[in-house]
Amino acid sequence: MNKYKAKGIVLHSLKYSDNALILHLLTDTLGRQSYMIKGVKNAKTRSNKMALMQPMFIIEFEGSESKYGTLHTMKDVQSAVLLNRTPFDARKSAISIFMAEVIYRLIKEVEQNTYLFDFVYNSVVCLDNLNSGVSNFHLWFLVRLSSFLGFYPGNEYEEGSFFDIKEGVFVSSLPEHMMVLSSENSLLLSRLMDCSAEDLSVLELGRSQRSDFMNALLLYFGYHLDNIDNINSLKILKEVF
Repeated sequence: MNKYKAKGIVLHSLKYSDNALILHLLTDTLGRQSYMIKGVKNAKTRSNKMALMQPMFIIEFEGSESKYGTLHTMKDVQSAVLLNRTPFDARKSAISIFMAEVIYRLIKEVEQNTYLFDFVYNSVVCLDNLNSGVSNFHLWFLVRLSSFLGFYPGNEYEEGSFFDIKEGVFVSSLPEHMMVLSSENSLLLSRLMDCSAEDLSVLELGRSQRSDFMNALLLYFGYHLDNIDNINSLKILKEVF
């Protein structure tokens, strides 16, 4: 078996037995991969690897390719980045669960994508360090993620324009198909495109505004992708924000 060292961002885990998990990761070297990990609990050494298997936790490990199936194996798992705030902050934890589920559903490529991995990695670190604007972070993340999925808005916003969902561009007049974001949501989309994560606090949004924009953004994603419907973590996100 070919062995390799890698970093991975936890997307989803599934209990396989009392002491084993199937783990889905976004890795820096092989893109999206699935792993069998055994010995997640070890009473003798008081080790509990399951603590590292939370959504969007960043780990490093030694992986081995399997000749007989799609599941790789891993060992020597340890934390690659210590998250000081996210695990203890209900808002950040809810966002992390949402981010992990979205990536788990939408990213299927089993090949290296350094730009995507770096974006997700930096987003995890940024969220953990963020002091303000946390309630808008998931909106910013989805907008930026669209660039890696192939349908980032194709032009710049001009005052009074609408965002055409089908064409993926801002337009000055309503198209016949009427599949557009409202003028308010079109403006917010442009502001999120121009805003850094560290400056999200300047977007003073109410709960209803945030929810309406999220629904509009999911409509846009849903037009271009098939796997965005019925996101389980969205309900929790809406309750928190």
